[in-house]
Amino acid sequence: MSERSVSKRAEQKRWYTVQAPEQFDREVLGKTPADEPDKVLGRTIETTLGELTNDASENNTKLTFKINEVASDTAYTEFIRHELTRDYLRSLVRRGSSKVEAYITVLTTDDYRVQIQPVAVTTKKADASQEKAIRRTMIDLVRETAKDRTFEQLIDSVVEGRLSSAIYGEAKDIYPLRRVEIKKTTLEARPEEVAAEEETAVDVDEEDVDVEA
Repeated sequence: MSERSVSKRAEQKRWYTVQAPEQFDREVLGKTPADEPDKVLGRTIETTLGELTNDASENNTKLTFKINEVASDTAYTEFIRHELTRDYLRSLVRRGSSKVEAYITVLTTDDYRVQIQPVAVTTKKADASQEKAIRRTMIDLVRETAKDRTFEQLIDSVVEGRLSSAIYGEAKDIYPLRRVEIKKTTLEARPEEVAAEEETAVDVDEEDVDVEA
């Protein structure tokens, strides 16, 4: 391809301003180029909570957004992932302490399926029964939080630290805790995807199943 044709294609590209979702105050995430609006759809943008809030202490929280709509020269996004940095997570664990993790998949009131991964770090080494009780508390509280919240409300609870604080408040009575964090939150399926999965699911009637004696 000649330099002239490359230059011509570059000139035809348009820059789109990428905005965070409304729950993040439509903060500008950056700009992205494309020669057609449809080519912008599906692109992901990663930033930190600190960059959105102008608070450097929040730079250990990474947020990922996906472009799902384009209008004029603006690209709008949806939240798809929240994750703490590896360096920050490593700094929480001290020698002689226990790290308790859980993986919980929940459905919000507006039918978004989300996986949440809380982690609790104890002050000293906990035994197996204590770790099990802490993990059970994390699972129960995450499920309880999700069952009466919309997707946006659940993400706010995670990002603003309310969910991790609630877990800490309940689990600290099981064994002294140094810290509780939500390690990762991932959007697994949107309402239309959840509905489609339910439509294709096959219900099996017990009377139609032959059970060998």
